[in-house]
Amino acid sequence: MTRPSVPSVLVPLLTALVTLGMLTAWTAAGNAGRSARLSIPEGRVLIPSGAEATAAFFTLRNTGGADDVLTGVTGPAGHRAMLSRTVDIGHNARSMAMVRAATVPAGGTLTMTPTTLDVMVSPPPRLAPGDRLTFTLHFRDSPPRTVRARAVPPGR
Repeated sequence: MTRPSVPSVLVPLLTALVTLGMLTAWTAAGNAGRSARLSIPEGRVLIPSGAEATAAFFTLRNTGGADDVLTGVTGPAGHRAMLSRTVDIGHNARSMAMVRAATVPAGGTLTMTPTTLDVMVSPPPRLAPGDRLTFTLHFRDSPPRTVRARAVPPGR
């Protein structure tokens, strides 16, 4: 049986030491185990103009070091709340599609708007300007967050 040569032993040993050193530096810099840190100010919900549905919008800020994923929403009792997105179906027409999840990027913002992501509420509740509805946003990694949305007329 032959003994391994010194260079063939040094390569894996040096690789392991370099990797350990990099992981130690990454941890010492405060990057290990950093999770999402979400803040969600009061949103807005459109005063319904029809009998089918209305929409709510929130801005989700993540000042943490990891992405999180918005996986669902619970709305007011007696009303379904679902994540939805406006999609272009051609010939200057748009449609609504349900969305399973949306990423809230680390160090970034997920902003809901009438032309992007929103929370569809069906059937729409009766709302007057300034009324508030309570929603619970559910995430992959963070605990659920209860937030409010203030009723505003469409276009605001």
